[in-house]
Amino acid sequence: MKSFNSVDMNVLFLCHANMCRSPLAEGLLKLILKERNIDANVDSAGFEVYHINESPDDRVINKALQHGIDLSKKKVRLFARDDFDKFDKIYVMDTLAYRNASYFARNEKDKAKLDYVMNLIKPGLNESVPDPFFRKLEACDETYEILTKACRKIADTISEEYVN
Repeated sequence: MKSFNSVDMNVLFLCHANMCRSPLAEGLLKLILKERNIDANVDSAGFEVYHINESPDDRVINKALQHGIDLSKKKVRLFARDDFDKFDKIYVMDTLAYRNASYFARNEKDKAKLDYVMNLIKPGLNESVPDPFFRKLEACDETYEILTKACRKIADTISEEYVN
């Protein structure tokens, strides 16, 4: 496996607990990049300790499996300040994740790596990706569709800026 410095791009997704949105985005982007033969490091993390080292939410695991993405080996992890050193881009799912990540930022360079994942679809609006954790199963469908669009945009950007 290549080191962080030898890949085309390093992307991190952040949400509250790393149980639903961020692991789903991680799995989606990995799949899309694999299909495009793009070498990138993709990970996800959260800010709450409730579920550390557990698997993501079962509904999200099942939704991912329906689309050929296996999240069963993913373990919830906490965001760490040194993630700013490991990742080129850090996409947050909502305002709380943005504020939390900003709190850990050491300087403007760190802050420049942060962006709302929804800004890939609706630039500049800083909207949140719906969190299916406390919602009905159907909410996973909406979240999946949004994150698919966003991850395709990320893959397009990596193709244009880093691979060519």
